[in-house]
Amino acid sequence: MGQSYLAKTLFGLEEVLAEELRELGATNIETSTRAVKFEGDKKLMYRANLSLRTAIRVLKPIHTFKAKNEEELYKGVQEVNWSDYMLIENTFAIDGVVTSPYFNHSKYIALKSKDALVDQFRDTFGVRPNVHVEKPDLRINLYIYNDECTLSLDSSGDSLHRRGYRLEHNMAPLNECLAAGMILLSGWDRKSNFVDFMCGSGTLPIEAAMIARNVAPNKLRKHYGFMTWQDYDEDLWEEAWGEARTEEIEFDQEIIGSDMLPINIDIANENAERAQMDEYIKLSAKGFTKRMPPRGEGGIVIINPPYGERMQKENMENFYKLIGDHLKTHFSGYDAWIISSNKDAMKCIGLRTSQKLTLFNSSLECKYHKYELYSGTRKEKD
Repeated sequence: MGQSYLAKTLFGLEEVLAEELRELGATNIETSTRAVKFEGDKKLMYRANLSLRTAIRVLKPIHTFKAKNEEELYKGVQEVNWSDYMLIENTFAIDGVVTSPYFNHSKYIALKSKDALVDQFRDTFGVRPNVHVEKPDLRINLYIYNDECTLSLDSSGDSLHRRGYRLEHNMAPLNECLAAGMILLSGWDRKSNFVDFMCGSGTLPIEAAMIARNVAPNKLRKHYGFMTWQDYDEDLWEEAWGEARTEEIEFDQEIIGSDMLPINIDIANENAERAQMDEYIKLSAKGFTKRMPPRGEGGIVIINPPYGERMQKENMENFYKLIGDHLKTHFSGYDAWIISSNKDAMKCIGLRTSQKLTLFNSSLECKYHKYELYSGTRKEKD
């Protein structure tokens, strides 16, 4: 039996993440809301951080206990021999997540847990380790559900959606994990054309290129949380990295991204270059009504249009109708997927919806709809 782990994800991507883990060789996979439990060895944990497209972070549970008050919480945290996981000179941070009638403040439980850990070191060694919130040597996750408390080591460090190709100051509407999840949910065969004619800073085309080539999404990252653990095995990490490299494949169809704003295309080109995917993506500044399908028969269109927070309702509904008309007229033979939080505008697409999913773009609940664009599709409003 392998070590138990928990991969965190976004709402609606749990089954996609479970399938990713199956492909990596994980066992005893169980899905829950925004998370997937699994088992595997240390190398699988390394590969999970490197290769999972829809995971936000990978946690290694080390202790569970019950607590209904701060005294029981303090005692439970001290049941762990923390010197097994860190040295006195190491820094640490504790992130608290709480869904409980007994505790109502995640920062408070994190503070109480921190006290328990440093008091254990002080009592044993006479010295207290230091907290480093931004880049600790050991990041600890405390999750409390009702009275059940789980302490885990965070093997990822920074969130895994931070691939390293997108600069922090770029305003981008899609989290990279959400973009990858949308592509995987679409059932794209990775062999046909891919089009995003509202690509913004290029997240969807870049993630599509990495999926098409089976490139590990986090290959650019230099650091993971597990690299400062006591049991870090650099040779095993290099082996995991090497395996991922050998699994890359070629792709010779077209991945197209366009946007009406030239500044967005400038940013998208920079991001694609940083991601080392620029040779597989064709980006251009043009309005979506001028974007025609690339060569070859069929493919997929995925777009994340404006949701209309700053536009009048009538203008937004006309805008979505124009999207539907353009797809029907010019993209026959394609499957189109559209994500939006604007449910009224989505009804104006005017195409028959063949699949409806619910996802969250940040805090916005969105509908993710599929449209099969056959020649002569009958326009309907759902």
